[in-house]
Amino acid sequence: MDPNTPYCRELASPGIFQPVLSVLIIIGILVSYLPQHIRIIARRSSFGISPYFVLLGTTSGTSAFANILVFPKTAHDVACCSQLSGPACFAGLLGVFQMGMQWLCFFSILLLFVIYFPRATSPTDPVASVSSTPSGPTYRTALTITAICLLHAIATLIISVAFYLRRPSALPAWANFLGVLSAVLASIQYFPQIYTTFRLRCVGSLSIPMMCIQTPGSLVWAASLAAREGAKGWSIWGVLVVTACLQGTLLVMGIYFEYFGPESKQNENASERLEAPAPEAVNAEQPSEETPLLQSQ
Repeated sequence: MDPNTPYCRELASPGIFQPVLSVLIIIGILVSYLPQHIRIIARRSSFGISPYFVLLGTTSGTSAFANILVFPKTAHDVACCSQLSGPACFAGLLGVFQMGMQWLCFFSILLLFVIYFPRATSPTDPVASVSSTPSGPTYRTALTITAICLLHAIATLIISVAFYLRRPSALPAWANFLGVLSAVLASIQYFPQIYTTFRLRCVGSLSIPMMCIQTPGSLVWAASLAAREGAKGWSIWGVLVVTACLQGTLLVMGIYFEYFGPESKQNENASERLEAPAPEAVNAEQPSEETPLLQSQ
C-alpha cells in the first residue's frame, strides 16, 4: 500500500488517547489472567475447572487471533508500517497484540489445567478417590482436549497460510468465518463451566478476581476494538460482548456459592481438608489432589 494514501497518513498520526488505551488494555489482559494462573499453581490443582470450558476457550481464542491476523485491515496496517516510524507502526498493530496476549494467557490456562489435573482424587469431589467416583472427566480427557487444541491451532495456521499464498481474494471470507467460529465457541464456552460450578456448588480453582476484572474489561476492550475496526470488524469485537455477558453470569453464580450460598461453609471446610498438609506417613503412601503432574521420582 502507498504510504502517502490518506489511510497511511491517518495511521501515522494515531493521537494519544487510543494508543494509551490500547496499551492499558494489553496490560489489563495480562493482569486479569494472573489471578487464575496463580490460583491453580498455589492450589496445585485445577479442580472445579471444566475441561470443555478450557477446550472452547482455547479454540475460540485461537480463532479470534487468527481472525485479526488475516483480516484485510491488518494487512493494510502492516503495509503502511514499512514507511512509518516505529511508534506509529506499533500503535497501528495494538489490536493484534491485544488478541495475541489474550490467546497466550488462555493457552497458559490450558497448560496449567493439564499439568495440575486432579488424578489421584475425583475431579468432581476434592476429597473422594477416583475409584469411588468413576463419573466425570478423567486425565485422559484432559490430554485429549490438549491435543485437540494443538491440532486446531496447527490446522488454522496451515489453512491461513494456504489462502494467503494461493487465494488472497478469499482471505476476507476466511477471516469472517474465523470470527463467526470464535463468536460461536465463545457463546457456548461458559455453559460447561456454568454447569460445572452449579453442580459442584463451589468455584474450586476458578478465580473470582479474574472474572471481576475481565467482565467489565471485556466491554471496554470491545469498545476500543469497535472504535478501531469500525462496524465492519464486528466479527472481531462482537465476540467480546458475548463473552462479557456470559462471564458475568458465571461471576454472579461463583460469588453466591463462594460467599453466600448455603453450602459455602461446607465447601470451605472441604477446601481446607484438601489444602491442609497430611501426615508425612500418609503422604509417602498416598497421592492427593495436590500431587502435580510433574513430580520427582
